[in-house]
Amino acid sequence: MDVKVLGTGCPKCNELEKRVKSIAEKNSLTLQLQKVTDLNDIISYGIMMTPGLVVNGKVKCAGKLPSEEEILKWLQE
Repeated sequence: MDVKVLGTGCPKCNELEKRVKSIAEKNSLTLQLQKVTDLNDIISYGIMMTPGLVVNGKVKCAGKLPSEEEILKWLQE
């Protein structure tokens, strides 16, 4: 599973990255997590506000910090 956290390094972006790692570990999910910080790359996903979460090429959220339940649901799809 390919997961990308989109963000320039703000506190919410860093928290999203931590949540994704923690949820994957707790639920024994194998994923390749990449932090995307380049603004041009972020905009290429159609995201204008960070943080953003992309799972297997699909934008799951942008501009907010999703709950752990939401993240787990997206990682299990």
